[in-house]
Amino acid sequence: QVQLVESGGGLVQPGGSLRLSCVASGFIFNRYTMNWYRQAPGKERELVAGISPLFTPTKYAESVKGRFTISRDNAKNTVYLQMSSLKSEDTAVYYCAMGTYWGQGTQVTVSS
Repeated sequence: QVQLVESGGGLVQPGGSLRLSCVASGFIFNRYTMNWYRQAPGKERELVAGISPLFTPTKYAESVKGRFTISRDNAKNTVYLQMSSLKSEDTAVYYCAMGTYWGQGTQVTVSS
């Protein structure tokens, strides 16, 4: 069965960085686009970034362009989200997704 397991969330100060990881299993990883979504309290879930099976193209929400980088390692069945210059408004639960499959999410809190 498909499994997506996120890790790497935590508490970080504004301006700081975090790298999220998502390890996938149960499907042929290098055939699928992988996405990162986030959901802040009281807000709808939004697409943050996506990456195609062979690394390009990638796509980003306007709010994170230039600050976040999505990447993948097909040999490790893993997708990453490198987040830099974090802002308080980046606080959310971050989810890895493939099609209609979702991970359990990892909390990112940006606060001083």
